[in-house]
Formats: sequence, structure tokens, C-alpha cells
Amino acid sequence: MLKKVNAMGDPCPIPVIKTKNAIKELAGSGTVETLVDNEIAVQNLTRLANNNGYAVKSEKLGDKEFRVVMEVTGAPAAQSAGDDSETCLVPAGTGRNDTVVVISSPCMGTGSDELGAALMKSFIFALTQQDTLPKSILFYNGGAKLTTEGSASLEDLKSLEAQGVEILTCGTCLNFFGLGDKLQVGGVTNMYDIVEKMSSAGRVVRP
Repeated sequence: MLKKVNAMGDPCPIPVIKTKNAIKELAGSGTVETLVDNEIAVQNLTRLANNNGYAVKSEKLGDKEFRVVMEVTGAPAAQSAGDDSETCLVPAGTGRNDTVVVISSPCMGTGSDELGAALMKSFIFALTQQDTLPKSILFYNGGAKLTTEGSASLEDLKSLEAQGVEILTCGTCLNFFGLGDKLQVGGVTNMYDIVEKMSSAGRVVRP
């Protein structure tokens, strides 16, 4: 069976996620052919194949067009905790854990706010695709804007909340930015609770 995946123009980690879904749909052996538009995506997909023992080959079809072909045999290998080689963001596992994600800015990293906003949106989307979901996501300072009206990540955050992830935003931060009545997902928290949750977490992730 052949599964074709069009991930042209898709930002990281969507090409990997689409390909993993195609592998699951095979329910056994077959071929997955993924089209992407950059070499980084090719590298991510190649790591996905290598980590699962699949034969893989790639070719450049033209300017900003690549094809990655995997020969899938059997079920994907289980990903060990802390192994992030299959995706470009958050490691996967199984079930739920005691990880707390802390988001203090609407942007991920420094250098370009436009790029940082796109990266943060991709990060939050990637969280929704993990087999292991965090216990809580805490938003404070500029990160509080991500849970309020107009945020590009609201649907993903609502999806996480529906799956049992606790979404909490600093009330002082909401008031500071004049967003006290704009919260769209999760609840309001305070610095005492933020410190308590971070201190008791098995792992704290800060994008």
C-alpha cells in the first residue's frame, strides 16, 4: 500500500506529524511518500525513519521541492522518554505525566518577534500531537496574551484543555495588559500557585 503525504509549505513539526499519521493508517507494512519544501524537513523525516528501522531515501525534485520515501515494516518503535529526535519540538511518550510547561512570552526565542510568534504557535500545536501530554501549562507575563481573545493558539489550547491539561494564566499579568475580561481558555492563577506547581513538577519545560 502507498500513502502519499503533501506537506509542502507546512512548518515544523507538521510534516513529521502528517507522516506519522500516514504510517499509522498503514496498520502494517507499506510505503509512505512525503513531499516537503525544505531540507530541514527532509532531515526530520529521515530521523523518524531511522529511529523506527524503516528504509528511507530522499530526492530533490526541484527548487524547494523534496520527496522522502519510507518503506514501513511493522509498528513504529516506542519512543523513549526525553528522545526528541522524531520531532523538532516536544518529545513524545505514552499517557500523561507530571510535566509543567511554562510560557512567559508570546514569542519563542529571540531575534525576530514575527518568527518567534510562528515558532510558539507551532510549539503549542505540537503539544496537542504528543502521546504524553503535560499536566499543566502556565502562562505569565507576555505569555498571558496567548490565552486571551485574538490569540492564534486558542483552538489548540482548548483542545489540550479538553484532553485534561490544566491551563492557567497569571491574573496579575492579565490585569497589567488590560486583558482581565479577555480570557478565552483555562483559569486564572496567582504567583503562589505558579511557584507551587513549578516546584512540585517532575519536569519544567520552558520554550
